[in-house]
Amino acid sequence: MTPPTAAQVAPGATRTPAERAAPAGRARALRRRAPWHLAVTLVVLVCAALLAQHHWPVIEAGITRLEDADRGWLLLAAIATVSTWPCSALAQQGAVAERLPFGRLAAAQFAASAANHLLPAGLGAGAVNLRFLNRRGLSMARSATALAVKATAGAVTRGVLIALLALAGPGLLSLPRASAVAVGAALVAGGGLVVVLCRPLRRAVRTVLADVRAVHRLPSRAAALWGASLGFAALHSLVVIAVTRSLGLPLPSGRVALAYLVASSAAVLLPTPGGLGSLDAALAFALALAGVPGSAAASVVLGYRLLTVWLPLIPGLAVLGLLVRRKEL
Repeated sequence: MTPPTAAQVAPGATRTPAERAAPAGRARALRRRAPWHLAVTLVVLVCAALLAQHHWPVIEAGITRLEDADRGWLLLAAIATVSTWPCSALAQQGAVAERLPFGRLAAAQFAASAANHLLPAGLGAGAVNLRFLNRRGLSMARSATALAVKATAGAVTRGVLIALLALAGPGLLSLPRASAVAVGAALVAGGGLVVVLCRPLRRAVRTVLADVRAVHRLPSRAAALWGASLGFAALHSLVVIAVTRSLGLPLPSGRVALAYLVASSAAVLLPTPGGLGSLDAALAFALALAGVPGSAAASVVLGYRLLTVWLPLIPGLAVLGLLVRRKEL
């Protein structure tokens, strides 16, 4: 039995023209919604700035504490941060049947991470990856579905890791108390949202599942997609763990990893550039629930952001400009 060819496993190869046009329609709708995303982003960032101003003494104490952090643990956190970009490239390769130039793909992920901190809701990273895949010969529709497959794999692996960590340590996941009225209102709102989005969600899920099945006909691509998605989440968790250890916080690694995974999953709901503001607040809150004092939680968040955002930002933008200059994007 001969293995399937790239044309046979390519997403969209056996679809009708209407089905192949669906991802392109979603991309156009995303561009139309960009002003709303920008407005929400500005609101969230203003709220984050006001919150930071209100809690500035705690943040200032966190900065002071970070200055005395253990350099060995910070070096490990930096190595884990650098490793996330090849992991992201491998996951993106796993989402398409065609072979992509890995070095340029990894450079595109580095550039995408920088662009992601300039535009809301992942639009920056999505635009860079969409353009890169399109320049490699994939249609705009197939490029969009490849990004959807990668995002789906990332969300599933985060959910699996959260479930495994919660089951491995029943006391690790501490949830704040909520009134019955608040829980009921949240359930009603969630149910209403599902009803409103039911038909678009069904179409999107069908498209993504079709692409996932196509990729899984190539075992090497499936292994790259799921293995790298798992590695990406684990490496970011390791960054947070290493920063907490550098500060001398005696917390179990599983509890810190679980706090990060829950916070990063919750931050996806707010369309801020790179999760700025939303992830910071969610991570600080999750660490506080895990037993970290306020100033120490601020230090952990600042250290994580320094390594994953601020230090790579200028080099990432430089790589982005170089890729554009060389017509890779």
